Amino acid sequence: MERTFDHQLLREQLGRVSDETRFLTAIGEIDLQNDNDRNRATLGGRNVGFELYFSVQLTRWVLTLDPEASETLMLAARGQHICRWMIPREDYPRDRAGYLKWRSDLKKFHARKTASILEEVGYDQKTIQAVSDLNLKKNLKSDPDCQTMEDALCLVFLEKQFAAFKTKTDEEKMIGILKKSWAKMSDKGREAALALELGEAERRLVEKALAD
Repeated sequence: MERTFDHQLLREQLGRVSDETRFLTAIGEIDLQNDNDRNRATLGGRNVGFELYFSVQLTRWVLTLDPEASETLMLAARGQHICRWMIPREDYPRDRAGYLKWRSDLKKFHARKTASILEEVGYDQKTIQAVSDLNLKKNLKSDPDCQTMEDALCLVFLEKQFAAFKTKTDEEKMIGILKKSWAKMSDKGREAALALELGEAERRLVEKALAD
């Protein structure tokens, strides 16, 4: 596989990054690790690891919401779910506390792995810390980049994962998840969410969640 899974949106940003070669090397390393996911998806006619597919979708939404996205935000988006399959939900208790511990451990894991790659390719500690803060979702609501990341995560879920996820989740729980997602989104993110072309069943659930 090529070191970077390239697409037009990403290439359009290269004139604004601090070092094009370093940036593309970092993105390429993250992509290579994410392509090792045994869960597969089709991206641009190619069979790729699901987490690579996910990271490209997240990058696209970040750049749709913020065409002038910072270099740190683009790097954080690409590494937000890096190697997520290595910490499976099944390794934690199936209760609320187990879920929260899993999510907390995942964020720290993604931040560490992304930071390690950035350090290897020569990014300075200030940039690495800024990327880690985004991966850890620090300062949500006060940091515009963090809010953009949160909006993009919610939009990827609604657009690419919602339909399948709802078949494994009872309606009441699904509505609760949608409410929580909506509460975390900005007005701009919500506007984008309402413009999505959802299936009839998915649209009905969203309407129920918002009606409450």
